[in-house]
Amino acid sequence: QLVESGGGLVQAGGSLRLSCAASGRNFNSYAMGWFRQAPGKEREFVAAINWSGGRTDYADSVKGRFTISRDNSKNMVYLQMNSLKPEDTAVYYCAADRQSMGVVTKSYDYDYWGQGTQVTVSS
Repeated sequence: QLVESGGGLVQAGGSLRLSCAASGRNFNSYAMGWFRQAPGKEREFVAAINWSGGRTDYADSVKGRFTISRDNSKNMVYLQMNSLKPEDTAVYYCAADRQSMGVVTKSYDYDYWGQGTQVTVSS
């Protein structure tokens, strides 16, 4: 089970930190990622991290502003979001690829999803 938290309403230029709590004893061997979906748009890749946290990848739209990290001792994945823009407004989803230990950027590779948390950035 994946449970996201930390979403909310923030002004442009502000910051939020999303958290994803994962259950399961093999969490530290899963590839993890964050995706988002804005109203009327398809779900899009935001950030991904490998099993150890040593490798990451980001969508061009968030590079330099967002940071993905994980704490395997706590079964947690985080998304630190800085310099937020109105176009970052979306429901953010945490996902796990239990078949991979690498960096996974395609949504169809992920087999486990959280329920999502709303992020709203006002201008």
